[in-house]
Amino acid sequence: MLFAALQDAMGEAIGHRLFTVMRHDAAAGRNRRAHTSDAAAYPVSGFKPVTWDHPWTRRVLVDGTAWIGSGPADIAWAYPDHEKIAAMGLGSAMNLPVRWNGRTLGTVNLLHDAGHFTAADAEIGMVFASLAVPALLGPDAT
Repeated sequence: MLFAALQDAMGEAIGHRLFTVMRHDAAAGRNRRAHTSDAAAYPVSGFKPVTWDHPWTRRVLVDGTAWIGSGPADIAWAYPDHEKIAAMGLGSAMNLPVRWNGRTLGTVNLLHDAGHFTAADAEIGMVFASLAVPALLGPDAT
């Protein structure tokens, strides 16, 4: 599957300890996990509501700009489940919007140790994330 290949390639190029892909449904105001590297901790199922007034949402889902959280405070700011993330020993995140024709189809998300991701990683990551477009353009598998 495309997402598994993307997970492997981004692991080699950038590195990650957790890799997920979220499908974004702007009309319904929700996201759904379409792929995960850790099905026990973060299964592919259910929907998460979008908090439209959060700055992370505006940056990543509306504006289509990558976001890097370098440490636990950043993770707590962006993720409602930050305690679970911290308990897994993850301290940084990089969220990469997947866009097509001016709209966000989803995000590719990498998590790792604190301080792991750089602006250069985000530039490379955006190229990789664009490879998810065909899979996210297709019908949802729910």
